[in-house]
Amino acid sequence: MYYRNNKKNSKNISLDESIGFDKEGNEITIVDIIKTPEPDFVGDITTKDNIKKLNKYIDILNPREKNIIIKRYGLFNEKETTQKEIAKELNISRSYVSRIEKRALTKLLREFIRNNKN
Repeated sequence: MYYRNNKKNSKNISLDESIGFDKEGNEITIVDIIKTPEPDFVGDITTKDNIKKLNKYIDILNPREKNIIIKRYGLFNEKETTQKEIAKELNISRSYVSRIEKRALTKLLREFIRNNKN
């Protein structure tokens, strides 16, 4: 009698089955919920160290470059902003924002490399 009352679900559940959507509208599966990424402590420490170095070098930029980099990448607790939004705010073209951003990143990279040769 036990087996008669203990009916199996008529639907088999797959780990890849959709169970909903996240806030960005991406489909979530059971596997997404149960898997946990392995922490990368070395990577986290390296990233934090590099961010500290970047903060030290950001002062080599002129005020406009610094402003654009801070807004584009959400540095110093600023909101991350698109090139289009920055262009509108500064009343310049999006392509000009792009050129300023690339020039600023190049300056930062050169300074970073120059000071961190191992």
